[in-house]
Amino acid sequence: MNNHQTKVLETRRLLLRHLTKHDVDDLFALYCDREVSKHIPDAPKSYDETERELEWIIKECYGSHGFGLWAAILKKSGSFIGRCGLTPRTIEEREEVEVDCALSRKYWSNGLGTEAAQAIARYGFEHLHFSRLICITASENHASICIVRKIGMVFEKEVEVDGRRLLLFSAEKPPDGGR
Repeated sequence: MNNHQTKVLETRRLLLRHLTKHDVDDLFALYCDREVSKHIPDAPKSYDETERELEWIIKECYGSHGFGLWAAILKKSGSFIGRCGLTPRTIEEREEVEVDCALSRKYWSNGLGTEAAQAIARYGFEHLHFSRLICITASENHASICIVRKIGMVFEKEVEVDGRRLLLFSAEKPPDGGR
């Protein structure tokens, strides 16, 4: 891994590292899969939008917040399989941080989403010291709902995001810090 690919987290099967400008093609390919992008309310719809999102992640998220979405790399092959991480969000005028994960369809249904989400939530609570994390998902996205429940989030309410009614799940930092 070179200096431009800073590792953030590692799980049993995944490496999560900072996204770089070199990831734009892989990221765009992820968003081009309609089955993936239909679950991302604000998914870029063009290569240019993907470049702008990537620039926002690198400059604003990493630069201003110290966190953001990261490249999900399958350790076994070194393949880019999606993007996961923590996203700053404003929901109903409240600043929130969302555990966010989008994997290529080829990698669905084998526990990688749960593995990533658990590590990301733990990182948010233990290393970044957030007292609360959220996940937002559509009511028909049963796989996502299953994952957020597995990581200890509970349904809080329905919210409107970009004109869509979505479900907001949340978790508070455990009193012992999650240990």
